[in-house]
Amino acid sequence: MSTAITERKYFFKRLRGKEVPKKFEMNFFDHIEDLRWHLVRSILAWLVAATLIFVYIDFVYDNIILAPARQTFFTYGALCRFGQWLHLGNSFCMPAVKIDFQVTEVNGTFTSAINIAMIGGIIAAFPYIFWELWRFIKPALSAKERKYGRTSILWVSVFFFTGAVFGYYLLAPFTFNFLASFSLGKSGMIQYRPSINDYIDSLTNLILGCSIAFELPVLCFVLAKMGIVTGTLLKKYFKFALVIILVAAAVITPSPDWTSQFLVAIPLLFLYWISIILASRVERQKAKRE
Repeated sequence: MSTAITERKYFFKRLRGKEVPKKFEMNFFDHIEDLRWHLVRSILAWLVAATLIFVYIDFVYDNIILAPARQTFFTYGALCRFGQWLHLGNSFCMPAVKIDFQVTEVNGTFTSAINIAMIGGIIAAFPYIFWELWRFIKPALSAKERKYGRTSILWVSVFFFTGAVFGYYLLAPFTFNFLASFSLGKSGMIQYRPSINDYIDSLTNLILGCSIAFELPVLCFVLAKMGIVTGTLLKKYFKFALVIILVAAAVITPSPDWTSQFLVAIPLLFLYWISIILASRVERQKAKRE
């Protein structure tokens, strides 16, 4: 077989995402080329998801993006009913929120649609993007490490979407309710009418911030497998972790109220203790094998 045909087969195998036979020895530039194709496929998946969202942008905008800023949002009624079920009266009932948005730029609506499509595409295509990353690093791992890595795609995706749901259904309503009801002065001369781009940026920061923060147990598990952290070490530095979690909660939440920061800090503390349990389990397994 000629060299040209071999190179074409090699090219199309990579294009389709198939594994290359072992007879092809890879140097540094081959690894760079391999990484390039993983990035290309990830970007294509992201663009496909973003295009689908842009095609149905009216539905996404009306039923998903604007939902937390409406009085009829699911969380408001659910929290109120939950407080009444606990016989706490209306302590969990938040005041009705109604926000009127405005566009202050000529291309404001189009820019908002593009931002929604791009951020939504990242969230929707995240499992595939992580899978492509796993396929790139998999050849460098041992058989045992590959065994643990196969399940990591599932758990990384589960924690990522759990954080997104938490940020969207719980943190966003509290944040926007506080900001919409907060008033400056008693003259009544200030009209609260934020721009739609500012609202979208705040919502996406909440969702992506919580999604990334909820990856803490997976990260600690991987570091424990690599021998970098242990359950004993995580317990020892719990006080420092508490300070970092409080700072992270303040960064994730755009509102300065303690309620929103408390809602973020409590799950992060819970995830930190899950990380301690997972790291301690790995530590015991290593001690048993030794």
